[in-house]
Amino acid sequence: MRMAPALLLAVLLTLLTCTARANDSPPPLPGAPAPSVPAIARAWPVGSHPLVLRGWEPPATVYGRGHRGVDLATPAGAEVRAVAAGRVSFAGRVAGRGVVAVELTGTDLRTTYEPVTATVKKGDEVEPGEVVGTVEITGSHCATTCVHWGLLRGETYLNPLELLPPWLLNRGPSRLLPVL
Repeated sequence: MRMAPALLLAVLLTLLTCTARANDSPPPLPGAPAPSVPAIARAWPVGSHPLVLRGWEPPATVYGRGHRGVDLATPAGAEVRAVAAGRVSFAGRVAGRGVVAVELTGTDLRTTYEPVTATVKKGDEVEPGEVVGTVEITGSHCATTCVHWGLLRGETYLNPLELLPPWLLNRGPSRLLPVL
């Protein structure tokens, strides 16, 4: 019975570490200038402020180990939304997983969402917050269901959380104040 509090503490520390790491700005690759990412997102891909299960971990080299996106906790069947305006550049299956990619309007960036059953098709224009699909039950690399949200400039992966403006990234729950 003594293991239950220790296990709970270990799980909480892991979640807090993952969330803190996901909110940190990643270091640039050696010798590469830090690319700027405009904070143009107007919505989270899932929920209103989902738990980040695993943050962005850039690889030391192009083919090195890392995590090229962020994993957001969400239930299977949940709606997945475009974070910003754009055009769907891909909606289909890759390695058995449903993937949707959106080229963001006015930028050289594209976002990816997986595992997602697409409700859009290649060429569709999407607005911020518009549903692009639903979370698939299987195909996730997380221990629980999640959406892997990626961001690319060309073939270079970037931290998708940088798309979120501070008001959306750090917004806490709404609170009602008493009327005087």
